[in-house]
Amino acid sequence: MASELEPEVQAIDRSLLECSAEETAGKWLQATDLTREVYQHLAHSVPKIYCRGPNPFPQKEDMLAQHVLLGPMEWYLCGEDPAFGFPKLEQANKPSHLCGRVFKVGEPTYSCRDCAVDPTCVLCMECFLGSIHRDHRYRMTTSGGGGFCDCGDAEAWKEGPYCQKHELNTSEIEEEEDPLVHLSEDVIARTYNIFAIMFRYAVDILTWEKESELPADLEMVEKSDTYYCMLFNDEVHTYEQVIYTLQKAVNCTQKEAIGFATTVDRDGRRSVRYGDFQYCEQAKSVIVRNTSRQTKPLKVQVMHSSIVAHQNFGLKLLSWLGSIIGYSDGLRRILCQVGLQEGPDGENSSLVDRLMLSDSKLWKGARSVYHQLFMSSLLMDLKYKKLFAVRFAKNYERLQSDYVTDDHDREFSVADLSVQIFTVPSLARMLITEENLMAIIIKTFMDHLRHRDAQGRFQFERYTALQAFKFRRVQSLILDLKYVLISKPTEWSDELRQKFLEGFDVFLELLKCMQGMDPITRQVGQHIEMEPEWEAAFTLQMKLTHVISMMQDWCASDEKVLIEAYKKCLAVLMQCHGGYTDGEQPIMLSICGHSVETIRYCVSQEKVSIHLPVSRLLAGLHVLLSKSEVAYKFPELLPLSELSPPMLIEHPLRCLVLCAQVHAGMWRRNGFSLVNQIYYYHNVKCRREMFDKDIVMLQTGVSMMDPNHFLMIMLSRFELYQIFSTPDYGKRFSSEITHKSIVIMLNVCIYTFSFLTGERFSPGVGQVNATDEIKREIIHQLSIKPMAHSELVKSLPEDENKETGMENVIEAVAHFKKPGLTGRGMYELKPECAKEFNLYFYHFSRAEQSKAEEAQRKLKRQNREDTALPPPVLPPFCPLFASLVNILQSDVMLCIMGTILQWAVEHNGYAWSESMLQRVGLKTFVIYILVFYSTKPGEAPKNSPSILAMLETLQNAPYLEIHKDMIRWILKTFNAIKKMRESSPTSPMAETEGTIMEESSRDKDKAERKRKAEIARLRREKIMAQMSEMQRHFIDENKELFQQTLELDASTSAVLDNSYTFVIGKVNSLLFVFVLFCNAEKYDPLFMHPDLSCGTHTSSCGHIMHAHCWQRYFDSVQAKEQRRQQRLRLHTSYDVENGEFLCPLCECLSNTVIPLLLPPRNIFNNRLNFSDQPNLTQWIRTISQQIKALQFLRKEESTPNNASSKNSENMDELQLPEGFRPDFHPKNPYSESIKEMLTTFGTATYKVGLKVHPNEEDPRVPIMCWGSCAYTIQSIERILSDEDKPLFGPLPCRLDDCLRSLTRFAAAHWTVASLSVVQGHFCKLFASLVPNDGHEDLPCILDIDMFHLLVGLVLAFPALQCQDFSGISLGTGDLHIFHLVTMAHIIQILLTSCTEENGMDQENPTCEEESAVLALYKTLHQYTGSALKEIPSGWHLWRSVRAGIMPFLKCSALFFHYLNGVPSPPDIQVPGTSHFEHLCNYLSLPSNLICLFQENSEIMNSLIESWCHNSEVKRYLEGERDAIRYPRESNKLINLPEDYSSLINQASNFSCPKSGGDKSRAPTLCLVCGSLLCSQSYCCQTELEGEDVGACTAHTYSCGSGVGIFLRVRECQVLFLAGKTKGCFYSPPYLDDYGETDQGLRRGNPLHLCNERFKKIQKLWHQHSVTEEIGRAQEANQTLAGIDWQHL
Repeated sequence: MASELEPEVQAIDRSLLECSAEETAGKWLQATDLTREVYQHLAHSVPKIYCRGPNPFPQKEDMLAQHVLLGPMEWYLCGEDPAFGFPKLEQANKPSHLCGRVFKVGEPTYSCRDCAVDPTCVLCMECFLGSIHRDHRYRMTTSGGGGFCDCGDAEAWKEGPYCQKHELNTSEIEEEEDPLVHLSEDVIARTYNIFAIMFRYAVDILTWEKESELPADLEMVEKSDTYYCMLFNDEVHTYEQVIYTLQKAVNCTQKEAIGFATTVDRDGRRSVRYGDFQYCEQAKSVIVRNTSRQTKPLKVQVMHSSIVAHQNFGLKLLSWLGSIIGYSDGLRRILCQVGLQEGPDGENSSLVDRLMLSDSKLWKGARSVYHQLFMSSLLMDLKYKKLFAVRFAKNYERLQSDYVTDDHDREFSVADLSVQIFTVPSLARMLITEENLMAIIIKTFMDHLRHRDAQGRFQFERYTALQAFKFRRVQSLILDLKYVLISKPTEWSDELRQKFLEGFDVFLELLKCMQGMDPITRQVGQHIEMEPEWEAAFTLQMKLTHVISMMQDWCASDEKVLIEAYKKCLAVLMQCHGGYTDGEQPIMLSICGHSVETIRYCVSQEKVSIHLPVSRLLAGLHVLLSKSEVAYKFPELLPLSELSPPMLIEHPLRCLVLCAQVHAGMWRRNGFSLVNQIYYYHNVKCRREMFDKDIVMLQTGVSMMDPNHFLMIMLSRFELYQIFSTPDYGKRFSSEITHKSIVIMLNVCIYTFSFLTGERFSPGVGQVNATDEIKREIIHQLSIKPMAHSELVKSLPEDENKETGMENVIEAVAHFKKPGLTGRGMYELKPECAKEFNLYFYHFSRAEQSKAEEAQRKLKRQNREDTALPPPVLPPFCPLFASLVNILQSDVMLCIMGTILQWAVEHNGYAWSESMLQRVGLKTFVIYILVFYSTKPGEAPKNSPSILAMLETLQNAPYLEIHKDMIRWILKTFNAIKKMRESSPTSPMAETEGTIMEESSRDKDKAERKRKAEIARLRREKIMAQMSEMQRHFIDENKELFQQTLELDASTSAVLDNSYTFVIGKVNSLLFVFVLFCNAEKYDPLFMHPDLSCGTHTSSCGHIMHAHCWQRYFDSVQAKEQRRQQRLRLHTSYDVENGEFLCPLCECLSNTVIPLLLPPRNIFNNRLNFSDQPNLTQWIRTISQQIKALQFLRKEESTPNNASSKNSENMDELQLPEGFRPDFHPKNPYSESIKEMLTTFGTATYKVGLKVHPNEEDPRVPIMCWGSCAYTIQSIERILSDEDKPLFGPLPCRLDDCLRSLTRFAAAHWTVASLSVVQGHFCKLFASLVPNDGHEDLPCILDIDMFHLLVGLVLAFPALQCQDFSGISLGTGDLHIFHLVTMAHIIQILLTSCTEENGMDQENPTCEEESAVLALYKTLHQYTGSALKEIPSGWHLWRSVRAGIMPFLKCSALFFHYLNGVPSPPDIQVPGTSHFEHLCNYLSLPSNLICLFQENSEIMNSLIESWCHNSEVKRYLEGERDAIRYPRESNKLINLPEDYSSLINQASNFSCPKSGGDKSRAPTLCLVCGSLLCSQSYCCQTELEGEDVGACTAHTYSCGSGVGIFLRVRECQVLFLAGKTKGCFYSPPYLDDYGETDQGLRRGNPLHLCNERFKKIQKLWHQHSVTEEIGRAQEANQTLAGIDWQHL
């Protein structure tokens, strides 16, 4: 089809390109009916440009559209060439003082915590860096896209609203002027015309709902018969479902289907088929049929191609309008007028209204385009922003209903614009007064929660996924309410008061529906069957918490409003609990001659609810009356006298009793839903508007009623009334009462007394301010243990601006301790704040309380102080709550205390459990004493002596040992105050002194806990003592056994007995560095290129095992893996099929074992005497002859034996060197098991290094073993140099063991390889330095890594030497090979040395090294045919040689040390100096290395000549190729920026390379090479070895041979990957000012690079320990195994 279209399309394109924009615009200027002209032009051209075939060509379409459609409009608008017209408009325009930059997804945004009016006020990076806020406390987040920068908006910032860039523009703005004055009349008229037509056209076509016909004025005469099958996005179906369906419906490949799905998800719709109606309809039916099984089907439409064309152009038009109005504020103003002008149909007929109301019918792409246009036009023009806000508020209810029924995320809904409007304080107030916005929002919210019970309370059904989804959407309305309330009014007008109170009425209606919702009844008999629904109610409560607080703050800012709100709230509470009886009967209670009438109500039998928002709001308002002193100024306006205190306290009291009973285990059968509710009731997220307010409500009630009555009601609710009202109750019912639950109930009840009198740190209850309250919270949190900043913030309640107020006070109460390489910075409590610690702090959970007690007592013991923990001095109550103190001297309280003390004194085990006595009895003394003070002198209560006497008695009671210190403290304080009283008999007791004592009640409880802890501790110690005693006996009896094991240990390290059965569990893993990427069949690893781009690295954990033990262990691991069912085989941390296992001792990831051997060479105790040995020249000749003979013999073997006579003649020609017996085969010195282990490790190295199947016979096995030895030594030398550590300093034993075993293994491996293969390798390696006829195409000297060559030659040489009986020793060979390779390396360094002249040329006469090196350089110059650069100074050359050869010498020293066991001289073991001379000495080299050339000049000159004549060397010298320079640079990870936000910025500009400029969702930075990748997305998956893998996994194979280190920029998280199935997350190197990482960027504190942590990651990488780190992480955390790492 496409091929037929081509010529026709080209003809159309040509005809379109011939149109001239200028002529068209000229025609329009003449036209009488402009609308008709423009529409005809569009009807004719749009279908020819857009949608000409199955696949869109966006570049071509845009180019044609600009030329044919938009060009004429721009000409018409400017009246001249737009290239001149627009710049003129721009010049005339005054630049805006608003920034208005719309954020892209993932762009960094900044909010100033000191100056922002609310957290939604944000700056873009550019404005932030140029503002005063960069020096304040700020938060950094990544934008979800769609908001805009608030720079220049004076209402958004308390100070510094402008950055330097936008500040320039503020000087001219004195009064608000009309931007149209800068435009001429005719430009205004033309703009108005064209904007009106185009905007209307775009809105008409985007909201058009017919699928096959256009609006009448756009219909064409000849209409083509082509349709599109258009698939729309929804949030119900997954990617997989859509991809699968498309493959079936339109017969496309998986790749194409993924492309379709990605576009649908991004743009909201995509055509999946193009053709006639029938053809598209068929695809539609398949898609609908396939996706309608479980859910509603995908939305598909068959649309005529011309409609799609016009819609595409409509979107293009809206973007065009957005860019045009950027030229001038005047144009923006005109567009706003056009958009908001009422249409002919009256209400909601303006273009803006029409777009907003059809929002949920539009697709994603169209929505975001018009939202962007609204932001750049309506929201940037202050006059029209107000008008738009009014339209938005009028349509609010419809917009929200559309959003709730729609399934797209909020950021794609026009409802999301509320954050731009409602957070502007002036707009919010205007909308409240003019549109009654508060009432609208709350009513809309309540309309969506329709389910109510018989009492009209909310009733939530089972919280299914659909329910949760709808409920989440409805919650966004609460967010809008929060935005409206976020800035409190400073001045109130009468309308604002009236409308706010109307809104408050509706809000009370909402709370009334929550009061008492989700009631529960105690389950008796059997466990509850279905857990009741509780989450929805708590979610609602949590969301409303801040709104309730903000409502109170608004009320507090105006006295009239506060009084009215208080009355309204009280009235609603009365309605909720009219007479508060739910049919309960009244009963009389009496104790100590006081009686009160209340109702019969048992929490454990009746319904009870934890949700009481109305009561709690009233409590909050009551505190405000006290705080703002309204209660004292206008008592006559307040209904305080009408209050019924018993009604106020009833429900909060029931809540506290419910918590006590749950704690006492009485509600176990109600399941977890209740436990969770109690948890959240006390949790920091909810407690401010739940638990705290209940305590305040009880305090309010107590302060207004007779304390005796209150105490009786309280005992009755706690179901403890009988115990205290009946004398001798305890003795009579001992069995029943010792019931644990009653003890706990009594405990909590006494706790509650202490809360009522002791909790005065709410401003309004006690005379304190907000900072005192926060200080107290922090002191009590830190008294449990030192805490990190983030932990502390989590444990403090946040306000609506996400602030806790902690930073303002933390310095006063704590010290900050900086973090080390791991861990976090910690705050520790200052010692002087410990005296403010109160053990009975009401926000402590029980676990926290005992931890705090432990910690504080420990501190006191360390400081040698008395371990009693007396309560701190309390602030005085506010007058409204002053009468609270009376509860302490009420008769009922004294009766309670007396009774409990009585039980304590009459200590008989059966009546009261000891634990109860400790808990309850001791607590009450303190309260009592305090009571004693609070009575006036002379009226000491009758029973006071008895209480004191009992206390004295108890002081010596043996069973109260642990409480002695506390009792002593009480008596001491008591006597001190008694003396004060007696000295001034008339002075009344100061309230604060009384309160000193109140809290000590709490200490009793604590004391009793401590006693228990103490008993437990003694018991533990006793058991431990017994155990150690038993151990000692055992060791004594089995002494000889223990000695044997120690000796055995010693022997393993010295000489392993001759059977060599030991294997080291050693190379744990051949961790692969850069493992080779070549076709392993053809690749020859004999010569290593000097860039060391790939190698096989061996590392070990250093643990040792017997060979047969290891074999048994490994077999069992394999067997166990095969037994596991296939479906259960998750990716474990090791892959058994690849021979991996975990070290049985330390669980380190391993994939083979290495045998422990004796040194394979005889140890040289003294320097060998080389006098009778040949010199280098003679040796090279001998070896060359031997090699020749071997090659000749090999040739003989390979040619068929046809002419024997000829053979014998040849044999005579071949002169065998003296003493050389090529037919001799040496005997293998090793036992069978050792040989087996040598083969095992060799094969493993070969398999892993080349990624091939194991094959013991392959000739590359020995090469891989030598290569691994050389590569590992080089990487360790590199690490030591980078860390400036000495070469033979104390190496970690696992490294030392690894190198020793590896070198000895590599030296012994030739014994299990084929002799001829090893000899062949030697011949080839040798030929690379000493050319012979047998070997062609060897690499040139520049392309060989000399250390690998040295190791290969030295370790292969014994295979040749074992057949030589002429008396040349192995040591001689080693020495000559070493000298030869060293000279070759010097030539390498000289050929590649950098020869820039240095200004630091030395003046002094040259020393012998310099003159020698200059002479050598001249020789080179001569052999290279003068291609070598001019001769620099000798000093410079010698410096290059020394620096370049150091790494080689160090590696050689390590190699020969481990190979021959020659101990290292002590000089090399100290850090510091370069050790060049010492190294030369250790390696038998002259310290002037050039002497080597002079001593062997005869042969060296010919060798140097042969090296220099290589064609590659000539190419290098002529500049046609590169070569490695020495010393090689150390590999490093990339440099990271100091400030994390620059990384976020870089990532926000990164778009996915495959999906056409779409922003990547998870941009990930490779720390090895610096590439940004689009991770974790379908678009960038590639195929690797037949599997689909994500961008990161694919990248590791090209960048790090399967191992990668990445930084996930949006999450601020380091990702380690190894292969396809292994990975882990690692802590990032970025820390905030508090020394903590912020993974996921949740906290938003500014992050800065911590170099130490980055170095740690770098070190892991250098040591090849990434795979090991992943193994450990996966073992420690099983959830990591479930992640599909290959998709990242």
